Amino acid sequence: MKKTAIILGATGLTGGLLLDKLIRDNRYQTIKLFSRSRIEGLPNKVQQYIGNLLELGQFKKEFTADEVYCCIGTTAKKTPNKKLYRAIDYGIPVAAAKLSKENGISTYIVVSAMGANKKSKVFYNRTKGEMEQDVIEKGITNTSILRPSLIGGERNERRLLEKIGLLVFKIIQPLFIGPLKKYKIINAESIAQAMLNLANMTRNTDVIITSNDIEKLAKRN
Repeated sequence: MKKTAIILGATGLTGGLLLDKLIRDNRYQTIKLFSRSRIEGLPNKVQQYIGNLLELGQFKKEFTADEVYCCIGTTAKKTPNKKLYRAIDYGIPVAAAKLSKENGISTYIVVSAMGANKKSKVFYNRTKGEMEQDVIEKGITNTSILRPSLIGGERNERRLLEKIGLLVFKIIQPLFIGPLKKYKIINAESIAQAMLNLANMTRNTDVIITSNDIEKLAKRN
């Protein structure tokens, strides 16, 4: 029986790559996108629900699927207001997990960040850590939280500082061995493939998946 998948964040780098993969994957009959803006030129198997994701509950009736992929995230540059930043990076993933639980969706996969820590003094890391905790507490059967390191890939928007950071990281990549492997740059393509593989394999015992393990999952057939 063919499946239905939900993507939150399909207009972003990782979410867009995941969308392409799901469109080409014959295991999926329907792909539901929940976003603020419409993506043009998509095939009929993609259904788009446009609205304010900060009020995700309005879509409860439509929020039905076999799997939910949450690729939502912003940056301090794009969203300098900390209240709004938290509403996006914490509020949307937790609201999506809540709807998933209420609507009987058994697989929930969300992209977090490597430094996530609910006790961190760094606002960004603490927000991600609190998001992870509250997602896990929803008790969805197959919950996976991906913690990628610095994400590589071609974005539509220009992020000068991020590009500089990626360049520096590429130069020092050979030094990242052993426990430091998780700090290596990870391509968004690998994250998207790992998410898809996770949803279609026997339950992974690890709820929290670090960057080097994301790479390993991406290579599984």
